[in-house]
Amino acid sequence: MKKQPDKRMHSAEHILNQTMVSRYDCGRCFSAHIERKKSKCDYHFDHALNDEEVTDIQARVNAVIDSDLPVTESFVSKETAENRYNTQRLPDAVTADVRIVHMGDYDACPCIGEHVSSTGEIGKFRITTTSFEDGVLRIRFKLAK
Repeated sequence: MKKQPDKRMHSAEHILNQTMVSRYDCGRCFSAHIERKKSKCDYHFDHALNDEEVTDIQARVNAVIDSDLPVTESFVSKETAENRYNTQRLPDAVTADVRIVHMGDYDACPCIGEHVSSTGEIGKFRITTTSFEDGVLRIRFKLAK
């Protein structure tokens, strides 16, 4: 059985993804590795981030975390999910209703993972490093309590 990612880190991933979508219109990460101590997300992107962009992303993510938004779930038909959300990363085993995880009104996306009850439980988000190669931006991050 595959180990579930850390709830805090996984919830932070959702907020980072929506921040990247709303700030850069780059889509959600296409690859992620979420662990308790450190995590990374990969995005299709067109440039390396400069220091100001890193600081801005970090501040935006932390502002959402500090807002202490409720984290809830709803269920929609698979057809509705395919029309409203990117469902490419959903497991093939999902054939009926699709679980949508909401970070308040900031983010909503299909997800099978575990999450915190509110964003205030996540802790301080910090980007540790970024790299850019061949159209892929990698953001590595950690959380502090």
